[in-house]
Order: sequence, then C-alpha cells, then structure tokens
Amino acid sequence: MSINTDEDTEFNDALRKHGIIPQKEAPPPSPSPPPSPTFDDLLNDFTPAELAELGEDAQDDEAERAIGAYRLQRLAEDRAAAKKARFGRVYPIGREDYTREVTEASSIDEEDDEEAQGTGVVCFLYKDGIPRSDRTFEHLRTLAARHPRTKFVSIVGDKCIANLPDTRVPMIIVYKKGEIRNQVVAWGADRDRSLDELEILLLVTGAIIPPERLPEDKKRHDSSDEEDSEDDEPASRMRSAATSTNGRSNKNIRGPAKQKADDSDSDFDFDL
Repeated sequence: MSINTDEDTEFNDALRKHGIIPQKEAPPPSPSPPPSPTFDDLLNDFTPAELAELGEDAQDDEAERAIGAYRLQRLAEDRAAAKKARFGRVYPIGREDYTREVTEASSIDEEDDEEAQGTGVVCFLYKDGIPRSDRTFEHLRTLAARHPRTKFVSIVGDKCIANLPDTRVPMIIVYKKGEIRNQVVAWGADRDRSLDELEILLLVTGAIIPPERLPEDKKRHDSSDEEDSEDDEPASRMRSAATSTNGRSNKNIRGPAKQKADDSDSDFDFDL
C-alpha cells in the first residue's frame, strides 16, 4: 500500500521514529510582531498646533508635560529648518549669471554646517514647447518647493549653450562645492519620467537632502502627482535613474569639474 508521508498520523509518527520515512519539516517561525510605537512616533504626525490641543486634552499632568516638551522640541526643529530653507522656487538666470548663481552658489555652506558640505544647486536647461521639457519643468517647480534647502535655477538651453540641439533638452546639471556632480541629457526622451523618479535621481546625486519629516505636499499626493503615481515602478528601477542611459553623467559642459576662480561665463565648451 502507498503511504502519504505528509499525513500527520500515529502510524507515520512511528515510521518517523524508526527512520523509515523522513521527519516532517519544522514549520517556519512566526514573524516577530512589529515593535510598539514610541511616544515620539505617536506624536510625529501632529502639527505643533495640534499638539497644543492634544496637551490641553491630556488625561493627567505627566502626559500634558510630555506632549508640551515634544511640542517645544518640534518648534525648535521647525525654526532650525526654516533657517535652512533659503530658496523654495526655481530662479531664472542668464548666461552672465551662471558662475555667480550656480558654481559659486554651490560652494556656500549652510549656517551651522560644521562639515562644510556646500549647497546643492540644480541647473535646468530647457526649451518651451517640448513636452518632456515642459513636464520636467513642472516637476522641478514641485521639488523646489518641497526641498527649499536646494537651489534650483533655470535657463533656456541655447541661451546657455550656443546651438544646443533640441535633442539634448532638457538638461539637468547638479553642482555642489563648486563642482559638477552629475549631468543628465534629454531627461524623459526615452519614456515619460515621473516626479518620483526625478526626486530619487536628485537624492542619489546629492542635490537634495532627505527631509526629516515628510512634506505636507508629499503626504497629500495632490492631483498633479496622481498621474505620476500611476507609473508605479519598483523602487530599484527608479533608483537606477541616475545611472541609466538617459540619466548617465555626460561630458562636462564647462570643461574640468574643478574650475579656476577667474573662470568666466564665456568659457562654455559643449562637446557634441
């Protein structure tokens, strides 16, 4: 007779005991329960105004003091973040402004920056009427508001680089500490690129610093971003944006990354 070795019977137990059939595999361990949220975790999503109301409704003095202390900590963090939020929009520039507004601006350290990391500057070369350029411009406006510690500037492509072909637009050039950190040509030419992909590209290149708390516009996922969220790709694919064919670092349009202090804005050397 045939024996179903998977059955949990006394007969099979006896066979296993004598080594006639193999032992049953032990069931996989149950996953550990997630850790309990901390007090700060519970309060993290509340605004300072909401924390004040929460403290007034606290059941005892100890909870009220704890909520009040956390609220003061949040207010101090918000004030510190506001001091670093120097930008918040896309600034149009001309070719004559490039060295001052881009190269030199990227060398300026934030206040109280002991590591002297400089400022992330994203320079956007565009042309009106090209769909991928117009779409990327809207994405950059959203990111400029979301990441006000990063400076975003824009300039018409052929006003920055003479005879720049439309096939090279839009271009995104990332600067920090006076040097080009990454350069992307024709972003979105291979396929439609989402806001999230562009944000991750700039995170990977160091242009933007991840916020300690999720911005309100990111939490809301407003209607302008919903279209982008339909392109729900794996995170690993989005992180590859910085190294993909469309997002690879190309030749430096201004020559060597390290420039002399007396470099002028007329020294563009765009190599097709």
